[in-house]
Amino acid sequence: MRSVIDAVVFDCDGVLVDSEVLSLQIGQKVMADLGWEADLPTLVETFMGCSHEYYIAQIEKNIGRALDDDWSVPYQPWYDKAFAEDLREIEGISLALDSIELPTAVASNSKHERIRSSLTTVGLLARFEGRICSAEDVPNGKPAPDVYLKAAETLGVDPARCIAVEDSRFGVQAARAAGMTVLAYQTDMTPSGWFDRPDITVFRSMADLPALIDQLSS
Repeated sequence: MRSVIDAVVFDCDGVLVDSEVLSLQIGQKVMADLGWEADLPTLVETFMGCSHEYYIAQIEKNIGRALDDDWSVPYQPWYDKAFAEDLREIEGISLALDSIELPTAVASNSKHERIRSSLTTVGLLARFEGRICSAEDVPNGKPAPDVYLKAAETLGVDPARCIAVEDSRFGVQAARAAGMTVLAYQTDMTPSGWFDRPDITVFRSMADLPALIDQLSS
């Protein structure tokens, strides 16, 4: 019997690379420097998985002023240092990828430079070379479906025959809007209620991912 799934599309941050905590910890310092004293749960709820445009809009809303075009330049070394020193792959993702026989791709709101740098740092770039899709490639980032539709196009498959692996509410919304089946990776950082919907499957360990994909494919 032919599989009902032809490919698996992965978000990057928080699914392939363990970057969410690093980004939010640095982001908390950045927000404080800009005048917004926000705790980590607030930043998770507000920013995790969001598009660049949404990110800027929320900062401006909370600091009460518009940001200059080059506002982020002084802060980039903070992120670069943290990622170079502390970025790791998500626990178990390499072994999971070893067991997944379907074609794979990446669909991320991050810029290509950031995606490639992160995947290179943790040794995963070669697994996705030529199949990396960024919000830079499409009109709208997540929660719009554009980047997931681009990933399916890149793989030459029907989006409805793809599984998306996500860790954020924006990503889940994007993948579902693209017509994909969603596996939501939940951690201790995931806000309560984010994945409380009947049309997604939640899991907490990458060790479980290959079996879940096999189940959904049959």
